Amino acid sequence: MTIKVVRGNPTPEELAAALAVVRARAAAATAEPSGAEPPRDAWSDPSRIAAHRVPQPGQASWTRTYWPA
Repeated sequence: MTIKVVRGNPTPEELAAALAVVRARAAAATAEPSGAEPPRDAWSDPSRIAAHRVPQPGQASWTRTYWPA
């Protein structure tokens, strides 16, 4: 990897700090979490569907034919 300073005249300390940040970000991007499963998509989460109680059939079930907000 080559890094080129396009503008300005950074001091050696500023250049070292910038390179440390770039290298840390690159190392974090390539490191995979060990043993962790990928995050689940909210659309495929079954608890999203079953979060609300479904109206049950009965004598007055015709009055509950809408989905409560």
